[in-house]
Amino acid sequence: MSKKENRLVQAAAALTAFAFLLSPGASAQWLDYPTPGTPRTPDGKANLAAPTPRTSDGKPDLSGIWRGPGGGSYDRNVARDLKPSDIQPWAEALYQKRVLDMGKGAPRANCLPDPFPYYHMVDLARFVQTPGLIVILYQGNTNSVHRTIFTDGRALPKDPNPTWLGYSVGHWDSDTLVVETRGFRDNLWIDMNGSPMSDAAKMTERISRPNFGSLEIALTIDDPKVYTKPFTVNLTQTLEADTELVDEFCLENEKSYESPSHARGSAVRLR
Repeated sequence: MSKKENRLVQAAAALTAFAFLLSPGASAQWLDYPTPGTPRTPDGKANLAAPTPRTSDGKPDLSGIWRGPGGGSYDRNVARDLKPSDIQPWAEALYQKRVLDMGKGAPRANCLPDPFPYYHMVDLARFVQTPGLIVILYQGNTNSVHRTIFTDGRALPKDPNPTWLGYSVGHWDSDTLVVETRGFRDNLWIDMNGSPMSDAAKMTERISRPNFGSLEIALTIDDPKVYTKPFTVNLTQTLEADTELVDEFCLENEKSYESPSHARGSAVRLR
């Protein structure tokens, strides 16, 4: 075989390998892979009504990939159930301005992390539970978004450097994980419409797993700079078995979220 023929064979082999990598079966091989330890119904599907799995110390095991209730829950307006008197006037005015501006300046439009509660409502999230901490990996606007909830008895930091998702510690109240989060950056968007959140915000999550396929989350928001009283949002997440998180990266200088067509499609509306 001549050198030219050898190069052609090598090129053909490379193209074949590349095509195989792009084929649906290859690219999606972990999106339909049975999750080990999942109880099954007679037809082979995950039995979401099965009993709650537990760790060696008897606590509910929250591990798994979970999906929030989706768009139309509280993702657009986390304060939708509040009365006007429950919201500080300046915060309501800022919310209305952001709505009328069709979300201009939203964190997602600038490839910044989505608002903290949003991840509970829409995106997939993987809970990884260990004896001393729980890690939550989000399939969101950027693939680097994650939280660490320390359950080793440590206290919250006294003077934390503010962050997008704050600092979280948790403890068990019977079968419910109680998570306290502090240390947020100032002037965050708490939902996709632009309800504001300040650096004074405190969040408390009460997370329980009543059966194999459900997480119940009661999220209490206490931000005296923005709201006149604490309020609680109740969410249910569903286990996504036999799947995997996939890459979802926001490109630098992303423009699609700033376009009028995207704003119209987002169904942004006043309270």
